[in-house]
Amino acid sequence: MTGKTRIFNVSDVTPEAISLAAREIEDGAVAVVPTDTVYGIGTGAFCEASIERIYKIKERPATSPLQLLTGSLEQARKTATFTPAAERLAQAFWPGGLTMILPPSEKGRALTRGFAGLGLRIPGNVFLVSLLSAMEAPLACTSANLHGQPVLTAEADVLKTFDGKVDFIFLGGSLSPTASSVADLTAEPILLREGSVPRAELERVWGGPFRVK
Repeated sequence: MTGKTRIFNVSDVTPEAISLAAREIEDGAVAVVPTDTVYGIGTGAFCEASIERIYKIKERPATSPLQLLTGSLEQARKTATFTPAAERLAQAFWPGGLTMILPPSEKGRALTRGFAGLGLRIPGNVFLVSLLSAMEAPLACTSANLHGQPVLTAEADVLKTFDGKVDFIFLGGSLSPTASSVADLTAEPILLREGSVPRAELERVWGGPFRVK
């Protein structure tokens, strides 16, 4: 999609506008959105051409995976396979700052891009959850910054970097730079990054130790 970037403050977005934006994003529009950590840039997870566009906008290698954001656990189950222990983690820490890498479901295999699993998360940002809940497909998303540059947490930096390059920008104020914790659960549990959810809490809910990579 091309044209002028449509810019909204999340406090002003009506339910009708959310529904319209959700359909366009699911069909391939690229949007910068606030999350519960940093600003992200994303598009419909099954829109390969738009995902390639995100890599080009960010000047990021196309071999780096994007994570998938969903609005509910029910949506996430359509894309990935959850063990009982993974279900416990989801119930305990979603919505919130935990990204779980899980084996894909049959439907989700098309999204793996050559990797063994899919990184999924339900964010805690209320506006973003409402947008995701209006979508059938997950949002393929990554941090909204140029490759190798700091993540963006301020509205002015988002506008300076992405106005004119994406289809939507949703401004949600100043955000926290705290990253999500990332746990690979495709085989033995591995903590790839300890972020906003501490390792001890993950191990308590999981019921065993996590190897740290």
